[in-house]
Amino acid sequence: MNLGGKIKFGLVGCGRISYKHIEALASFHNDAELICVCDIVRERASKKAEEYIEYLNKQGVGHKVETPTIYTDIDEMLKMEKIDAISICTPSGLHPDHGIKAAQAGVHVITEKPMATNLKKADELITVCDASKVKLLVVKQNRLNSTMQFLKRAVDKGRFGKIYMLLVNVLWARPQEYYNEAKWRGTWEFDGGAFSNQASHYIDSLEWLGGPVESVTAITGTLARKIETEDTGSAVIKFRSGAIGNINVTMLTYPKNFEGSITIVGEKGIAKIGGVALNKIEKWEFADGDDDDEFISKANYEPPNIYGFGHTGYYENVLKVLRNGADPNTDGREGRKSLELIMGIYKSSREGKTIYLPLDLY
Repeated sequence: MNLGGKIKFGLVGCGRISYKHIEALASFHNDAELICVCDIVRERASKKAEEYIEYLNKQGVGHKVETPTIYTDIDEMLKMEKIDAISICTPSGLHPDHGIKAAQAGVHVITEKPMATNLKKADELITVCDASKVKLLVVKQNRLNSTMQFLKRAVDKGRFGKIYMLLVNVLWARPQEYYNEAKWRGTWEFDGGAFSNQASHYIDSLEWLGGPVESVTAITGTLARKIETEDTGSAVIKFRSGAIGNINVTMLTYPKNFEGSITIVGEKGIAKIGGVALNKIEKWEFADGDDDDEFISKANYEPPNIYGFGHTGYYENVLKVLRNGADPNTDGREGRKSLELIMGIYKSSREGKTIYLPLDLY
């Protein structure tokens, strides 16, 4: 069902990432409206509702929009409000439960990454959304970075020739205070570890660029933080194409986030997208030239934080999907791919052996 008029959104979960959704929705105020927000802490929800109006005020339209209604219970919000779509920004382990509630109420689902902390719950969410005939969209905003768009085009055009290696580094810092701020952080049930949470977008990038994965061998460890999950780890990936991948992740970098990068090595080219968060093209060399090469220097940018600017572009696609039936950038099945690789990494580390995909799930 395609939607006309302003698309009405609700938002559940008013923590760290929610402001990117609020900012994006405010930027599309002619086509979308945030009419309600929900958080178990009422003060957090109130703050985000006010934040939304502040963004609109900067665009001179805040006086035309009512402040979003505040809720502390998602069931009550879904019962009382007539929303078209819900943005889910709660702890990762709650994404499927909240998405299922929304789908059963006939509401389209936009969920932050990862879509779940295990594949069984992810599949339940996909099944219910299918049965309810609502869209399920998983936020993967890094794909929309200008630097990553250039890299993806180079892969799709075959500029690398045969790809030999894909290398990823996520060298960030999360002090103990970060985990202490919220009890769910660093837990298996609600969060997952460095691979599942902080490196999720980078794992998605590996599959997006390298194609289907054949196997993974991984080592993870909890080296410094007092948490259930890992703060550090490495994984070696064998792609079905024959290429070899490697991803190194740590939340222990001193004294702050240092690098979020991906490098592709091929028979006819090499490229590295680096910076703190895939925001700089640090290496770009190919045997054959291309029109894109003239614009490489303009692709670099300075993000205000590790989230970059991709949420706005993501919501542009969301609105086209809901209004015009456009193809989603990342639907539930696409979002599931990186989750399966993450689960493979954890299974390999736990069992001390190479794990082949697809996983034997149940």
